[in-house]
Amino acid sequence: MTPTIKLEKGTHRNNPVIFVIFKINDEILSKLRIIPSLKWSQTKKSWYVAHTKEVIEQLKKLFPEMVLQKENTPNNNLPNKTNSNNTTAKKEEFYTVEKKIEILKNMTDIADVSSTTGVTISENTNVKIRVSEKKIEIHLPENADDASFLLSFKFCIWDENKFCWIIPNYRDNLKELQNYFKERISEYEEQNENKKVQINPTPNKPTIKKNIGFLPNGNVKINVFGSQIAVQLPANDNDTRFLASFKYSRWDKNKFCWILPNYGYNLKELQNYFENRICEFIIHEQIEINTAPEVYKKIDKTEILIIKTNNGRLKLFFNSNKDLTSAIKSMPFNSWNAKYQYWSIPYTEKILIDIKQYAENLNLKCVFEEENESKSEKKAKYTAYNIPNYRRCPQEYILKLKEMRYSEQTIKVYSAMFEGFINFYHTFELNDIEESMITDYLRHLVFDRAVSSSTQNQAINAVKFYYERVLGGNRKIYLVERPRKEQTLPVVLNVEEVSKILNATENIKHKAILMTIYSAGLRIGEALSLKVKDIDSKRMQILVEQAKGKKDRYTILSPITLEVLKKYFKEYKPKTWLFEGPNHTKYSDTSIQNILRAAVDKAKIRKRVTVHTLRHSFATHLLENGTDLRYIQTLLGHSSSKTTEIYTHVTTKAFGQIKSPLDNLNID
Repeated sequence: MTPTIKLEKGTHRNNPVIFVIFKINDEILSKLRIIPSLKWSQTKKSWYVAHTKEVIEQLKKLFPEMVLQKENTPNNNLPNKTNSNNTTAKKEEFYTVEKKIEILKNMTDIADVSSTTGVTISENTNVKIRVSEKKIEIHLPENADDASFLLSFKFCIWDENKFCWIIPNYRDNLKELQNYFKERISEYEEQNENKKVQINPTPNKPTIKKNIGFLPNGNVKINVFGSQIAVQLPANDNDTRFLASFKYSRWDKNKFCWILPNYGYNLKELQNYFENRICEFIIHEQIEINTAPEVYKKIDKTEILIIKTNNGRLKLFFNSNKDLTSAIKSMPFNSWNAKYQYWSIPYTEKILIDIKQYAENLNLKCVFEEENESKSEKKAKYTAYNIPNYRRCPQEYILKLKEMRYSEQTIKVYSAMFEGFINFYHTFELNDIEESMITDYLRHLVFDRAVSSSTQNQAINAVKFYYERVLGGNRKIYLVERPRKEQTLPVVLNVEEVSKILNATENIKHKAILMTIYSAGLRIGEALSLKVKDIDSKRMQILVEQAKGKKDRYTILSPITLEVLKKYFKEYKPKTWLFEGPNHTKYSDTSIQNILRAAVDKAKIRKRVTVHTLRHSFATHLLENGTDLRYIQTLLGHSSSKTTEIYTHVTTKAFGQIKSPLDNLNID
């Protein structure tokens, strides 16, 4: 069967062009690429060529069966409400009898061209009706009989922006439309106060909007989550090129789907492109998240108000000052809140000192405040102590995790997350939990428990693992709208503070643990998993096996750390694990955290120090000593250099040690 092609005259950026409209076909596209002027229009979502005699001759040779439409607009069969005096007529304008006759004549001409040339205008007869308080929108393919029927309504107009017919919603207009189109109506919606309400929802699934024309063997699933559209489909080069053509579209490798922004005509274009291939179309109900209320801050012209937030940011309120604004813009991860008129930057002691210094140089008085933590809003999670019949994680869930060789830490986290889910619905049997209840649980985590983004994602993955891996179900997507996570900088200790912590640790075993973590840049789980055989004293290296992402790597072994480890070996004589607990078992992460907390308190350091802070400090100190960022990335085991680049915003000495090449020249 010969592919259907539609050629239309039109304009692009005030230049006459010919739009070539066809469903994606590599054979047609390869022929069109012969024409040098071939370009893609992102706005029209169509290929177009220059409107010249030479190009028209080329098109006739390439596609002899095609006929170029005579009208000079992309939709010549539809009424064009432009004239020499006014660019666009008002929507309230209605057509005269002569205008209606002209519209019908144009449609009839197009129908004749279609029947004689084989150029199919549209094979789809589905009709979509959207009802608002005052108007009725009718979306349907081009058809002279349908147009004649619609034009019989008083004040009926064609809306060229929405590509639909509009008639007033009064008297029996809606009833007449239903009686006329009957089973051809594939979508029927009622809009009330800007909120869409399904007229005939599917039982027990009020969020599903199902088109009658969808085929049962379709392979495309579209889920709408507020401002995002998730598209699941099998791999196909043509579909990939189409989805990639949308602005800000991206492939989500974790959810295994395409994510597109839900604005403009994106959703409509997806429906038009995939048509009968869509087997599932769901619009998920969204609840707006109310973040902590903010207020305007009134300050004096000679002051700058600095507020340290609970999430590691600084809010800066001050009157217009170009010098101070330019200084803030030079800082990492800065952002401007236009609504409440303040700048936001990450909090570190150095940044705070710099801001105060800038303010002092500009003769501004600094006023510093800290936000109060509100603990009353968070709800406690469900445990065996606050609900009856607490359920443990199913054994088949844990066995599946082990079968797929997940790490011990992942098994621990997933099991705990899934236990929290099944005990949230402790009055329901596991098989009776429906899909909508999963979304409700995710909202509970965001609204009631106020968990972090990473905890929320872990909960989603834990639940998905049960339904997709343990039960062998289809992939599902769960997206919950939440405020964008604000970027913060890691807490870093200076060299003197690290020395104080290590000197405050007297126990040789405890000192060996902290020195190994800091000197090698280890994560706490990596330090716990070290074995005696992983210490290579000849090559002065430490082997880190099966670290994050199931990756092995080598890191450096400090000579000072090696001497401390030798003393520790003589006294404790570990057998398998480098750091062992009672009965030669693996040391616990809680013990290491307690060791560090005691050392920090003894050293009288006020920073919020965790075991991971030692790793951040290791990377920052290497950078300050002139180590190349690529080597630091390798030692830390980062997959992306962007993760390592965060330390360039923390270091205080690296740029001061950079020497200009001019200093090496002999200049008289």
